[in-house]
Amino acid sequence: MQFRTAITISENQYPIDYYSEILSLGSCFAVNMAAKLDYYKFKNTCNPFGIIFNPLSIEKLIERSVTKQYFTEEDILFHNDLWHCFEVHSELSNPDKEAFLSALNQLIDSTNHQLSIITHCIITYGTSWVYRHLESDQIVANCHKVPQKKFAKELLSIETIQHSITNTIALIQKINPDAQFTFTVSPVRHIKDGFVENNLSKAHLISAIHSTDNTQQTTHNYFPSYEIMMDELRDYRFYAEDMLHPNQVAIDYIWQRFKETQLAKSAFPILEEIGSIQSGLNHRPFNPESESHLKFVAKLQAKIAFLHTQFSHIQF
Repeated sequence: MQFRTAITISENQYPIDYYSEILSLGSCFAVNMAAKLDYYKFKNTCNPFGIIFNPLSIEKLIERSVTKQYFTEEDILFHNDLWHCFEVHSELSNPDKEAFLSALNQLIDSTNHQLSIITHCIITYGTSWVYRHLESDQIVANCHKVPQKKFAKELLSIETIQHSITNTIALIQKINPDAQFTFTVSPVRHIKDGFVENNLSKAHLISAIHSTDNTQQTTHNYFPSYEIMMDELRDYRFYAEDMLHPNQVAIDYIWQRFKETQLAKSAFPILEEIGSIQSGLNHRPFNPESESHLKFVAKLQAKIAFLHTQFSHIQF
């Protein structure tokens, strides 16, 4: 694919390889990139508390996990026959209060462990717009369809986001000084906020990331997924039917740019081998009992077995 303007992307000083432990956090576009990492069998964990869009909510969950500040009954609410928590995604909501609290606190323990062993943390911010719960005066990650009158909508300032990014890095460094960070801004436009408002929101995120001090013990890296979508893929043929989300062609293209700049060159041959195996596993033969297909399956299993001897975490 020929792109229209070549966006220069700095290569990651500490690139990801098949020995890396990765934690991906943030908006739904983080899920798209995490799915690619999963497909190619990198050691990757994505959004343990569900999709989170704004920097302050990500920071708050990081703080809970690092300090093991467990959830209590005061942190949850019952609405529409389910127990919810304003700090996490609704996919975690549960009709059983005790089971819900137990699951949330198990996630704190597992995320604390994950943060202590990761080599790379990839954070994708989606928006600078946040909702403040009026009764508790707390910014929420998810409103859980609670009536809108119970919230006030606010735009985070560049300085507030910058401070949140610095805090997020520092919190993780407390238990893992060697973790490396990649920040990116989701290319998904939040048009429900308005066209001008969406651009203002993205501008605040981008400005904050670029103005965050990069002289801390652990450096951070910026990957321009938003810029690639807006410039190199500016045509609507790269969008899904809602004309907001990138389609599979766009996701594949941005992944290719991510691969070229964020992954170690030493990982490329393994990645290609895994891609070949995945294609083989998805192959549907006309005659599964034919001699040629049985030979194909045997050869495929031999490839998988050999790959497993090199990287024990790789399972198909």
